[in-house]
Order: sequence, then C-alpha cells, then structure tokens
Amino acid sequence: MTDGLVPVQNPGLLALLLVSPTSATDETASPRTVAILVAAFVGFLGGQVLAAVLDMVMVQLTGYHGGFNHLAHTATPPWWANATGLVGLWIGFGAAIYFASTYGNLKPLANQWRPRPGDLLYVVLGVACQVVVDLAYRPFHVKSLNKPVKHIFDSSHGLTFALLVVMTVFVAPLIEEWLFRGVIFRSIAENGHFASRRVASVLGVVVSAVLFALAHGEPAQFVGLAFLGVVLAVLVLRTKRLVPSIVTHMSFNAVAISVLIVQRSGH
Repeated sequence: MTDGLVPVQNPGLLALLLVSPTSATDETASPRTVAILVAAFVGFLGGQVLAAVLDMVMVQLTGYHGGFNHLAHTATPPWWANATGLVGLWIGFGAAIYFASTYGNLKPLANQWRPRPGDLLYVVLGVACQVVVDLAYRPFHVKSLNKPVKHIFDSSHGLTFALLVVMTVFVAPLIEEWLFRGVIFRSIAENGHFASRRVASVLGVVVSAVLFALAHGEPAQFVGLAFLGVVLAVLVLRTKRLVPSIVTHMSFNAVAISVLIVQRSGH
C-alpha cells in the first residue's frame, strides 16, 4: 500500500529542540507524545524526500526515458521506482521509531515481538477486515479501490513482482505497525497527562488510525484504511503485543495481492 524538510539524519538534533537532555532517561515519565508525533511527521516527510532522491539516482542509472519528470507523472512507474519509494519511506519511519525509543521515553512492550501459536487466527481477522471493507464500499461502486495495488505492480513481472510482494505483504506491515501502533498509538495511549487512561486510549486509537489512513495518500481508501487502523490499534491495546496487528495487517495486504494475481491469470 503507497498511497523544504529533509530526512531525519540526526534524531539527536531534533531531541535537543524538543526534550531536555536529562529528562530523556527518566524511566517513570510518560512518553513525550508531542515530540514523538513531530518526529513521526518529520520522518514521513523526510522519507518522501529520500524516496525522490533515490528515484533521481535510479533514473540516471537506468537511463529512464523521459527523466524524473515523466516518472513523477506516469500511471505505471517501473518496479524499481515503487521499490525505492518504499525504502525511502521506511528509512524515514525508522528514524521516527529510533527517536521515540531513544529520546521520546517510549519503552518497548515487554512481549511485543513474542509470537504465539494462536496468532495464526489473526490471519483470518485480516481476511475478514478486507471482506468488510469490500462489502462496505460495494454499494458506492467505487472503481479506484484497486488503483494503489495496480500502481505498484502493473509494471512488474516474475522476480520483480515477487520482490514487491515480499515488500508489501511482509516488510511494509512490520514497519507500519511498529510506527503507527507501536509508537504513535502507544505514545498517546500511555501518556499519563490525559484525564484518564481510557480517554488516552480512545484518543490514541483514533489519531493513529487517521494518520495511518492519511499516510497512504489515497482519498478513496481513507475510510477503509481508517477502519483497519482502528482494528489494529485495538489489537495492540488488548494484547499488549505487536505481533497480532502485524499478522492481521499482512493478511489484509495479502488478500489484495491475491485478488490482483487472480485478475492477472484471467480468472
């Protein structure tokens, strides 16, 4: 799913502007929510800039016809442009995650990466979420729901198609869940300065879901992605782990790719 600031090369500089050097090590303090949200925004913009820089480099290396300007406006970019776009964005996300854990006083969940046999059930939940979104959109006859998937995969075949599948089904959900649920949602939900933990949790669910939907840059898909974001945040809230939301997100994306494969096969 793709749907003047520069990438965060030195998160420590941002930390000096947003937090005091001594308070960043206070293990009992609440997460520094505002600083973390600013870092996430800067990381997102920085990732976009880095993606554009990588595209420019690839245009020169491949001798892409029409140059960067044509690449920026084409409906079917080459597979490498989609790959570099994802990589650039992920680096920006990674910088925001690093900032949150190093300077934002956001401690990792004790078992956030620990898988359990029952996590396989979340594969079913991901499929169910995709079905719910499809049924909700069907009465409105929205024809652009598959546009992001086609935009990524239309020019890829064979090994390049397989590479993009791995990136979108496995890597993207991992990094996006780490940022939107593991960092943004938790930085709000675990902030002790709100009126109550319940209010903070609800706010965290809503804000992280809205930002998740906005980050994809697909207006037609906004409601469906926001719904998915709510489900994923609630999973983290209830399980205190990231694995359930990651598995659900992977399954959700896998359904979309499976539909595309079926369409390509002519069935």
